[in-house]
Amino acid sequence: MSVHVLTTGYWPTYPPMDVRLPHELNVYQDIFKEFYLSKYSGRRLMWQSSLGHCVLKADFPKGRKELAVSLFQTVVLMLFNDAQKLSFQDIRDSTGIEDKELRRTLQSLACGKVRVLQKVPKGRDVEDDDSFEFNEAFSAPLYRIKVNAIQMKETVEENTSTTERVFQDRQYQVDAAIVRIMKTRKVLSHTLLITELFQQLKFPIKPADLKKRIESLIDREYLERDKNNPQIYNYLA
Repeated sequence: MSVHVLTTGYWPTYPPMDVRLPHELNVYQDIFKEFYLSKYSGRRLMWQSSLGHCVLKADFPKGRKELAVSLFQTVVLMLFNDAQKLSFQDIRDSTGIEDKELRRTLQSLACGKVRVLQKVPKGRDVEDDDSFEFNEAFSAPLYRIKVNAIQMKETVEENTSTTERVFQDRQYQVDAAIVRIMKTRKVLSHTLLITELFQQLKFPIKPADLKKRIESLIDREYLERDKNNPQIYNYLA
């Protein structure tokens, strides 16, 4: 089990997606949580289930395979350890995955290029009365197979909203970088400050957004414009 832990400011904002993990995965999650909190008391772990991925070993009649899958795909596939056939409603009740996400997950497993499940009746869309079966006829030349997730199409409005949320999450890092630079330099021109920020920040950002953060720090009296040259900033201790 490998876990990447980042503070909230380093993550983009992801909508919370609940999933009911099988016992086998819950055990490992609890072990890591106990280990982590024993080292860093007072912190809180928030699991981003939509970013998880696993490698499953699957025994098909035509041979064993390793499946590189997302956490949601994993949770669905593990249900078939105890059942040959499940309805869409059964899978939804057992996994707790949000409706749209579950339909995309089932499409990737039963309607994509790698069909480790069979959908009844056949078709590209997942309907409420569909059922799913373990595909005993599945075969592939490779031992390890990646089952690609079906990407959700994002509207222009959603894309704009996502970009704004990401910037809001990162503005604290931008503010800290500006203050850090100005505290060291004391006096700096706008151009040189922007140049140093681009060198220090590890994510892409527009000059106009940097200017907004500088204005915000001026309003909060961390910086001031030079009285003789408005293109020069002074650090206020």
